[in-house]
Amino acid sequence: MGFRKMELAVETTGLTKKYSSLIAVNKLDLKVERNSIHGFLGPNGAGKTTTIKILVGLLKADEGTVKVLGQEVRGDQADSRLNIGYMPELPKFPKHLKGAELLDVYGRMYGMTEQQRKEQIPKLIDLVGLKGRENDLIGKYSKGMQQRIGIAQALLNNPELVILDEPSLGLDPVGMVEVRELMKVIAEEGMTVLVSSHLLFEVEQICSHVTIINKGTLLASDTLQKVSGMMTGPAIVHVELTKFSDAVGKAVKELPFVLTVVRNGNNLRIELNTHEDVRAEVSQKITQAGGVIVGMNVKGSNLEDVFLQLVTKNQGGKAQ
Repeated sequence: MGFRKMELAVETTGLTKKYSSLIAVNKLDLKVERNSIHGFLGPNGAGKTTTIKILVGLLKADEGTVKVLGQEVRGDQADSRLNIGYMPELPKFPKHLKGAELLDVYGRMYGMTEQQRKEQIPKLIDLVGLKGRENDLIGKYSKGMQQRIGIAQALLNNPELVILDEPSLGLDPVGMVEVRELMKVIAEEGMTVLVSSHLLFEVEQICSHVTIINKGTLLASDTLQKVSGMMTGPAIVHVELTKFSDAVGKAVKELPFVLTVVRNGNNLRIELNTHEDVRAEVSQKITQAGGVIVGMNVKGSNLEDVFLQLVTKNQGGKAQ
């Protein structure tokens, strides 16, 4: 039993934080498996940052227990934080420092030796894609570069768990893609990543697991696939063919998970009774019947819809 517990990078039980009459986090049970990229989702003001601050020991919980990397977190124990890398929302760094200097300052704060800093800092600058810009002043960095140096700072002490709070806030689409790719790289290095976001699209691109909260209350927490599958109502697959044949139409209708097939020229709208990803089965069936697929997409089973449904339900049936 003890071994199973160690597999969790984060485990909170009944976590509650109140600010006078406002309950920011309400009996939250958050479980983050090791070696996963876990998306922590919710609208602005849902309680994500409060939860993260408790995880990294910056705030004290009013109730409940918090375990990070198998150790119980109590606000005043700094050493338990050394295995966690943390990037706050919109990090602010001194503008008069160069990128490499900033990392050196943080490295000293972590108690790294000069030798360790010399080895680690160039590696990280390379990893986050700032090679050649490490001696530029942070004041001259774009927002995307500032986020990247923030991520480098979070990785300095080679943590087991990296917590990023809204890492693509204020970034343009290119910057967002870069930060997403960076998160995949971090995970490949064997670290667990907990990323908070209000951008469902972002989480869908990179996360293996998702937790959705609203008004401090947990609405859903599972693998990305299972949470995406919580949608009520049928999922729809749109298929575009080079040309339609009756054999293809008949073959698709034979699939056990197909409810209806509506044809419009060379396009098929296939309604499913499942939220599993069945694109492979559909394409195989069509190909076997001699059809050639130009394009295929699935509608209805994305996180955006699940999120809206859950949040609407949670607000007593009214979407805000």
